[in-house]
Amino acid sequence: MTLYQPEPVEISTRMRPGEWTEESLNALILSYRDKLVGMGASVSDIQIESERDDRGGVNVIATWIKPELPQTPPASGDEV
Repeated sequence: MTLYQPEPVEISTRMRPGEWTEESLNALILSYRDKLVGMGASVSDIQIESERDDRGGVNVIATWIKPELPQTPPASGDEV
């Protein structure tokens, strides 16, 4: 038995001007999504926001929004 923790899981970073390109930003976003899926998130439970500032920097926040109660698959033979 595991202890379910419904708090969101967040991965974030801030990159300064010159530290990123559009391609590296897209790769970073995909890697954050892959990491959260690897932790058990479904793609529909992941929110990713990127915000650019006036000086050319960017903030990226990937959040796994967990439901209040864990979702358990039906046992074999149970009706759905």
